[in-house]
Amino acid sequence: MKITKIVVVLIALLIAAPLFAQMAPSDKPANTKQLLMDKVKADKKLVVAENMQLTESEAKGFWPVYEAYQKDLGAINDRMAAMIKSYAEAWNAKSIDNEKAKKMTAEILTIQSDEVKLIKSYVPKLSKVLSAVKVARYVQIENKIRAMVKYELAEAIPLVPGK
Repeated sequence: MKITKIVVVLIALLIAAPLFAQMAPSDKPANTKQLLMDKVKADKKLVVAENMQLTESEAKGFWPVYEAYQKDLGAINDRMAAMIKSYAEAWNAKSIDNEKAKKMTAEILTIQSDEVKLIKSYVPKLSKVLSAVKVARYVQIENKIRAMVKYELAEAIPLVPGK
């Protein structure tokens, strides 16, 4: 999964890198981020394809489920990015009080819970088109990619200042 590291770094950079710097207007065209996200999605799909070792029949059933899952996961990623942006703005403004901290904690726990619910909801769908072994393999691949993204984000995002 060599490409995975590239995918993870790109995703983490897209989400976190600009957030903790002083937010300045970008000189890049608005579609640059979308082009990069499209590249990340394509690279992730390549990593999944290389590691799933699907037969032609399995691939026919798997890829539509994969695309639907990625779309639903994208909504969770958007919520995470919005939460990180909100945190970055509060962190930069040095305005994190107990109330904001409670809200952020509740939101991150809700996002994490929703992520688990999402994959659980897709296991039966995947089980209709793949063997249990291949379902487990796909869940592992997704978990590894998500863990690496979360690690990169954790490394980039500073801790809440102590008070």
